[in-house]
Amino acid sequence: MRQTEAAPQGDAPQGEAPLEAPQGAAQSSFLKSGTSLSLLTLASRVLGLLREMTKASLLGTSALSDAFTVAYQIPNLFRRLFAEGSISVAFIPTFKEYLLEPGKGEAIREFLSSMLSFLTAILSLAVGLGILAAPLIAPLFQVEALDETILLTRIMFPYLGLVSLGALFQGILNSVRVFTPSGLAPILLNLSFIVCAYALAPLTANPARAMALGILAGGFLEAAVQFPFVLRRGFRFGFVGLKRALSNPGTRKVLRLIGPTIIGMAAYQLNNVVSTSLAGAAGPGVATSLSYSLHLQELILGVFAVSLGTVLLPDLTDDAKTGAWDRYNERLISAMDLIALITVPISFIALAQGDNLIRLLFESNSFDDASAALTRSAFNFHMPGLLFIALNRILAPAFYAQSDSRSPALAGIVSFGINIILALILAGPLRGGGIALALSAASAVNTALLLAFLGKNKRIAVGRALRSALGYTAKLAVFSAVAVAPVLWIGPRLTGRLAGRGRLISYGLPFAASALLFAAIGIGLLVISRDKQARNIAAQFRRKR
Repeated sequence: MRQTEAAPQGDAPQGEAPLEAPQGAAQSSFLKSGTSLSLLTLASRVLGLLREMTKASLLGTSALSDAFTVAYQIPNLFRRLFAEGSISVAFIPTFKEYLLEPGKGEAIREFLSSMLSFLTAILSLAVGLGILAAPLIAPLFQVEALDETILLTRIMFPYLGLVSLGALFQGILNSVRVFTPSGLAPILLNLSFIVCAYALAPLTANPARAMALGILAGGFLEAAVQFPFVLRRGFRFGFVGLKRALSNPGTRKVLRLIGPTIIGMAAYQLNNVVSTSLAGAAGPGVATSLSYSLHLQELILGVFAVSLGTVLLPDLTDDAKTGAWDRYNERLISAMDLIALITVPISFIALAQGDNLIRLLFESNSFDDASAALTRSAFNFHMPGLLFIALNRILAPAFYAQSDSRSPALAGIVSFGINIILALILAGPLRGGGIALALSAASAVNTALLLAFLGKNKRIAVGRALRSALGYTAKLAVFSAVAVAPVLWIGPRLTGRLAGRGRLISYGLPFAASALLFAAIGIGLLVISRDKQARNIAAQFRRKR
């Protein structure tokens, strides 16, 4: 079948030095490419919060809720290994090499066919083994509703295969700078969850089973929505024999890159497994409260850090493959500064208004004062790690663009060890808060290790990037402290006056008023200081209008 090669725009001809981007062009590129993806991701994360609100409304922080949380996490562990964790970081740099060389249409078709065939075979095996081994895996999490956890795990395990195929399609599209389908896919997953939770709950033994069916349907939609876009770009591929797939040079290179990545991602995901197990031992509802807190954190990470990382990887790969290191450095420094501009202020206002935010989103008959207290305890210790987790999402692509998957893997293994040690120490006295604090501390160590490893490449201006990030973060912290001071005085008084008037008024109005006051002061300080990052963002949005 005919294969149309889609080459990135703007690459230098082979043998010529690539033109360096003008000052500020990298940030403009991030904003232009990332705005639509960020908006779609924002919609997805809002729906994700509605998904968690649905779960809180129907299950609260009960033993059944813990069963669903654990059962969903088990296939998710393998999803991280086979899907976006490994497929994107190993597949995109390899695929970009094919795209950067002219006349590779047949080779691209063979490579994609080999990847599809290998992935289908390994995923079919993994799904089958996961379903059979569910009775052996579920008891490791020390949940009360063990039989229900096993059943829910078996229902949701095929989600692994569906979402991993979707990740392959996403890797193809992102390599040619098509990002919209990547934003649409999780929207469909969340919608499927919410619809099935309410529509199927009366037809199933309990709402958790209806939610599990929603996850399964959502996985199918994640893959299905992206496939037509792949075909529209002219890519054609099919199935080949497994031996032929494994002999393909591109497949072999992906597997070499995936090896260290799987180890690093396994360490990261094992963090979650051990943390969930410790949370289960800490008492009923602790595991679910950690899940609610992490979803609030992921709202911010997903909208900004993940979107920037998604856009950054193919750009940095182009720069590394063509030797455009000045442009590479500019992109990396701009991304780190943008992450600080987003996460530092949000961390301050989230900590100041955490109780209102949690109660606004989750409070219901099933989610009571005890549930809110458990979730707030975890949230208070998750938020200080937000900046570091976001930076890790930016720094990791800087290695993958160079086809270096070993360094992030090593950093992940070290931070895993630190997280486990701290979680074991802190889970007793602080319960869910101690487990959250351990994750935040381990994330900071991971950031430090990634920067140290990145500095081994003398062509990368790590020192300049670090100085820029540290100075800018300190400035934003001072501005945020000034902006949050009146919120700490006004917020509790406003909440007290509006208490008992319904969730939206009692918690929503104080949160909205506090956030607007904080934003007004913060933006004013940025304008007065003539902040360069803020000016670039404003200029970009003026151009869009």
